[in-house]
Amino acid sequence: MTVMTPAPIDQQDDEEMLVPHSDLADNHQSMEVVSQPEAGNTVENQPLEDPPSSRFTWKIGNFTRLNIRKHYSDIFVVGGYKWRVLIFPKGNNVDFLSMYLDVADAANLPYGWSRYAQFSLAVVNQINPKYTIRKDTQHQFNGRESDWGFTSFTPLSELYDPSRGYLVNDTLIVEAEVLVRRVLDYWTYDSKKETGYVGLKNQGATCYMNSLLQTLYHIPYFRKAVYHMPTTENDMPSASIPLALQSLFYKLQYSDSSVATKELTKSFGWDTYDSFMQHDVQELNRVLCEKLEDKMKGTVVEGTIQQLFEGHHMNYIECINVDYKSTRKESFYDLQLDVKGCCDVYASFDKYVEVERLEGDNKYHAEQYGLQDAKKGVLFIDFPPVLQLQLKRFEYDFMRDTMVKINDRYEFPLQLDLDRENGKYLSPDADRSVRNLYTLHGVLVHSGGVHGGHYYAFIRPTLSDQWYKFDDERVTKEDMKRALEEQYGGEEELPPTNPGFNNTPFKFTKYSNAYMLVYIRESDKDKIICNVDEKDIAEHLRERLKKEQEEKEHKKKEKAEAHLYTIIKVARDEDLAKQIGKNIYFDLVDHEKVRIFRVQKQTPFHLFKEEVAKEFGIPVQFQRFWLWAKRQNHTYRPNRPLAPLEENQSVGQLREVSNKVNNAELKLFLEVELGPDLCPISPPCKMKEDILLFFKLYDPEKEELRYVGRLFVKTNDKPTEILTKLNEMAGYAPDEEIELYEEIKFEPSVMCEPIDKKSTFRASQLEDGDIICFQRSPLVETDEQFRCTDVPSFLEYVHNRQVVHFRSLEKPKEDDFCLELSKLHTYDDVVERVAQHIGLDDPSKIRLTSHNCYSQQPKPQPIKYRGVDHLSDMLVHYNQISDILYYEVLDIPLPELQGLKTLKVAFHHATKDEVVIHTIRLPKQSTVADVINDLKTKVELSHPNTELRLLEVFYHKIYKIFPPNEKIENINDQYWTLRAEEIPEEEKNLGPNDRLIHVYHFTKETAQNQMQIQNFGEPFFFVIHEGETLAEIKIRIQNRLQVPDEEFAKWKFAFLSLGRPEYLQDSDVVSSRFQRRDVYGAWEQYLGLEHSDSAPKRAYSTNQNRHTYEKPVKIYN
Repeated sequence: MTVMTPAPIDQQDDEEMLVPHSDLADNHQSMEVVSQPEAGNTVENQPLEDPPSSRFTWKIGNFTRLNIRKHYSDIFVVGGYKWRVLIFPKGNNVDFLSMYLDVADAANLPYGWSRYAQFSLAVVNQINPKYTIRKDTQHQFNGRESDWGFTSFTPLSELYDPSRGYLVNDTLIVEAEVLVRRVLDYWTYDSKKETGYVGLKNQGATCYMNSLLQTLYHIPYFRKAVYHMPTTENDMPSASIPLALQSLFYKLQYSDSSVATKELTKSFGWDTYDSFMQHDVQELNRVLCEKLEDKMKGTVVEGTIQQLFEGHHMNYIECINVDYKSTRKESFYDLQLDVKGCCDVYASFDKYVEVERLEGDNKYHAEQYGLQDAKKGVLFIDFPPVLQLQLKRFEYDFMRDTMVKINDRYEFPLQLDLDRENGKYLSPDADRSVRNLYTLHGVLVHSGGVHGGHYYAFIRPTLSDQWYKFDDERVTKEDMKRALEEQYGGEEELPPTNPGFNNTPFKFTKYSNAYMLVYIRESDKDKIICNVDEKDIAEHLRERLKKEQEEKEHKKKEKAEAHLYTIIKVARDEDLAKQIGKNIYFDLVDHEKVRIFRVQKQTPFHLFKEEVAKEFGIPVQFQRFWLWAKRQNHTYRPNRPLAPLEENQSVGQLREVSNKVNNAELKLFLEVELGPDLCPISPPCKMKEDILLFFKLYDPEKEELRYVGRLFVKTNDKPTEILTKLNEMAGYAPDEEIELYEEIKFEPSVMCEPIDKKSTFRASQLEDGDIICFQRSPLVETDEQFRCTDVPSFLEYVHNRQVVHFRSLEKPKEDDFCLELSKLHTYDDVVERVAQHIGLDDPSKIRLTSHNCYSQQPKPQPIKYRGVDHLSDMLVHYNQISDILYYEVLDIPLPELQGLKTLKVAFHHATKDEVVIHTIRLPKQSTVADVINDLKTKVELSHPNTELRLLEVFYHKIYKIFPPNEKIENINDQYWTLRAEEIPEEEKNLGPNDRLIHVYHFTKETAQNQMQIQNFGEPFFFVIHEGETLAEIKIRIQNRLQVPDEEFAKWKFAFLSLGRPEYLQDSDVVSSRFQRRDVYGAWEQYLGLEHSDSAPKRAYSTNQNRHTYEKPVKIYN
């Protein structure tokens, strides 16, 4: 499962932007994604042999005279496939050269084709090859995405500048290095047959969970403990984590195909939305182990989690000059090891136990001795039998103010000796008789970037030399190199295949790398890699799972043989009486809830009747079967009895007669007549003028509708002739006055009309299978006491009845209360009922939000006041109908709130180093001046007459000073930070030659041989005077920012224009660099302060990153 997230809009310089070109070319829309591998079918599909690769060089002459939108290279072949390079010489709707790798013969390839390649594209610098621009990525090419590459490869301004060296003699040289990986035939591959193991199905984004579950399953001691957790035959797997895990492990052990995890995630209390949220393996591991540890308490397997995974370390602080030492013992289930700055696991352990000296300003306060120089560190008391090492591949980058993935090379050994160098990692209290020599059991891999990717695991279940890769449903055999070396990360380099102009090795960053390591102690491996067989599995569990397997096999067999059989659904009077008024109100029966027979197609119908006789105890001669028919008004009624000739046919032939649609079902109504003794008798002879009618009785007092029977009537008879019989069926007096109605249809609206008792049945257009509903004639004086006084009003009520589950918007997973409403209720009706239920006097303070059926979450936008006509409009989501609404109680009426604009403004105090977020709520027609006036009433100012201004800040740059008269209605504070600050006095008194400039903090990074500028921290405005030197400005900046001399001495100062720094000397006159006034894009010209970013980030700045970080893993049960 690959999860991709759009990148922030101005990050093109620091993260490659990849697109299939056609989306842009055709739609003129930028649909770009972060440069991450298409992880679902990437490097893991490589065969064991070295994949084919090739370098292609394309010289493009007369480049500046190219007057075409797209330009293709010649075709070249790599890995048996045809490729070509596609460029947009003038950019693909951007001011950059756009360049892609294209599958040359995509239009002629068969449906469903797919191929995977890692590749780099380069524009060669013909003056100095070290400035060649090279970008690399990887992609799964297919019919939908037959090209992939870089829309913003390099700025056209640089490309067309002859002094840069990319265009020489009007010739551009492009290079493509392509490495093709073979793909397994996913559809025909049988994991069990090939490896002896099966995989786990992915629910949407659960590959992270699948890789962890496979790792835990392949620790046999853990699996045995799970099997021995007490569960009972009455437990349901979806409500019991132990039983769900037992069931999952049993199926992994004995099933022949991949296993679903839905029961387990249901036992966690997860819904569909949770399954589509990608989480963190380490977090899930901890939460799951804590849950299991808790569930194991008081059972025979209590303490198993601790015995397997728990180790202990000692935190110590030891004074250097006095005899004082403080120690604290702590337990761990896994260890987090640094990757950044460490070359391998041993380097990480060295760093883990590194001694920190507490001296100078950082002295340790020791009891009785006061402040003392001391050393602080960690040593290990004992390691667990199963050592889980979490590699810190994801870190918060303070300079970028975002999470980043560390793809650095990081090695891990097959055997890990934690006793090395005379036990340097061990505390004095450690038991030195225990040999801490570990062997690698599993490697969990993350392929992708910080905002999404794919997880899979390499495991050697028996610690033999054979490794297996567990990638969701697929399990493959792998060699040791794939499991170890290829998961170290870093860059992969391929030697040049052709000597030529530029022999730069082809390098690409490996986005797939180890994320978690599982080691097993050598001395414990026989205990941990133990035998687990059926006797470890509870009898009830074996029986349950055996039954499940048999049902699965039975269904599979039924499916395979379905073409040989006809499904016959037989409805009887008993079914109608049982269902009408309970499960259904309209029509006669739900055919899914009647007796179903599975009969071979060639079976003669009279043999089927014998089977019916055995099932229902109705002798064959007393059975008469009717065929059902779907009418034009979408109702479904018995249409005619089977003719004797038809009963002589086979079941299969009869099904074809009854149902022209390609459907294996035959639906029948079994008519059985009963004599005075209630025993079956022969059905009456049906003449042409006889019609079969079905009757329902309605009781308005009880609001109850029930089936009371059926009658044959003559077409020329009148309802008055059967009234006595109907009263008898209803249990009324023979002369009771009753009203008759015909139930005609119910979709899309109800049609139920009165029947004239004095007209003939023919005149009322009644025919076989029609339904008559009847009731006592209502008394005028009692009319008002019943909600639904007659049959039509009751059927209308039932048709529109809707039970709605209301949830508080603050607790979107929990039902708060339910209300029975009508789909025809207006907006006002619904909010009034909600307000009434929660005891709120003013319904206009209720705000409702609809439910998203796919994410199982509230929709992002609430329902506007009277924004929909009816309840039915609130519940619809695309083509699905929900029964959930979310509500919130506002502090002011919703119509009033909708006329207001809410803004979050970060106020920066002039003298205090603090930022406070204020919520400003004003009418939409208000101006920025109104915002400032409102803010003044809420903040502490340095002086009562101080003026404020409002700025738009994005990614540590000031993009705008809002004019006081600007309307606030169109201001967006979702992605941009709105900052309010006091206007300094010196800015109010600018001289004619003074300049107000932007000042930003920045740091430099080098990536792919290119220097990149990263801004951070708080940008600000600064006044510079005519002729003022940098030395003078530095003094004022240091005073303003209160930076200590020692730190300030390390800072560098540069003039930056469009991201290029020009470093300044103390004697330089700064104002000469800022000559132009009021240039659009003034934020791209600024005085840059280059230094490292060590300050903690303020919480509010997180909204400058478009990506929301993943939610914490929760197991609810």
